[in-house]
Amino acid sequence: MDQSLAVAFAGTSAFALPALDAIRASRHRLVVVYTRPDRPAGRGRRIAASPVKERALALSLPIEQPESLRGPDAPAKLAGYAPEVVVVAAYGLLLPQAILDLPRQGCLNIHASLLPRWRGAAPVARAIEAGDATTGVCIMRMDAGLDTGPVMLRRELAIGHGETAGELQDRLARAGAGLIVAALDALSANRASFQAQDEALATRARRLEKAEARIAWREPAALIERRVRAFNPWPIAETRLDGLQLRIWKASVVAAAPGPAPGTIIEAGARGLTVMTGDGALAIERLQLPGRRPVAAAEFAQARRLPGLVLDPE
Repeated sequence: MDQSLAVAFAGTSAFALPALDAIRASRHRLVVVYTRPDRPAGRGRRIAASPVKERALALSLPIEQPESLRGPDAPAKLAGYAPEVVVVAAYGLLLPQAILDLPRQGCLNIHASLLPRWRGAAPVARAIEAGDATTGVCIMRMDAGLDTGPVMLRRELAIGHGETAGELQDRLARAGAGLIVAALDALSANRASFQAQDEALATRARRLEKAEARIAWREPAALIERRVRAFNPWPIAETRLDGLQLRIWKASVVAAAPGPAPGTIIEAGARGLTVMTGDGALAIERLQLPGRRPVAAAEFAQARRLPGLVLDPE
C-alpha cells in the first residue's frame, strides 16, 4: 500500500509556490520549509520575506532560514524534522553532501529545463535567448554536481511565440508542481526509476548579469528580440537615447531594407519605434523611462520627433 512521505521543502522564489501548494494538497506531509533569509527588496530596500516564507506562514508550517547549509549544525537541524525526502525548487543555496545523504529517499530538484540541456542558474532565459522551440521541466535526484543528477520525470513544453521568460517560468512552475507530486507518489510506492544524463548533450545556463541588458544594435533583430523576451522580468533589455535610459519591455522583428546604421530609428508611429539592426529591424512596442511606468512606444513617439535619431551610437 502506498504510504505518505515526510517532505522537507526548500524554495525561495515564486517559482516554488505551485510545488509547495501541490505537496500541501497531496497525501504527503510537509514537515518543514527552508527558505532564504529575509532580504532588502524593492525601491525602498525594506527587509522582506521570500514568497515561499509568506506562503509557509499562511499555511502555519515550520520555517528555517539558514544563511548556509554548510555549517556543522545544519544536518542535525534538518534531521530533527525526520524528513524522508527533500524537495528543492529555486532555493538559492547549495546542498552539501551531508544534507544530500540525510533523507532515505534523497533530495529531488524541480529544474526548469530538459536536462542535460541548460544546467545552471538561468535555464528559462537561456532557452529563449538561444531560440529553442521547446523546453520543459525535470524532476532529478540531486548529487554533488550542478544539475548533474539522474532524471526521474520530465515534461516538454513548447515555447510560445512572443513568450517572455516570466510567462514561461510560470507555466513551467505549474508543470513542475504536477510532476513533483507524481514523483513523491512513485517514491512512496517503490516504483521510481531514474535515468542518467548524457554528458555529451550538456549545456550551461549561466546566471543573468545586468550588463547583458544593454542592446547591441549591430546584432540581428531576431537575436535582440529573443533577448528582450529572455530578460523580462529581469534585468530588462535597455538602450540609450541622447543619454537617457530606455528599458525595452516588448518588441518584434520587422522586415527592413539595408541602409541606415544599426540603432537608427527609421520609423516612429502607431507601431512604436522601428529601429535598424545589423540584420533586419526591430519594432519597439513597449518601453519605460527612468522613474516612470512602462508605456506603449507609440505614446512615447508622440512626444518628440524621433526618425533619424540613433540609439546608443557606438
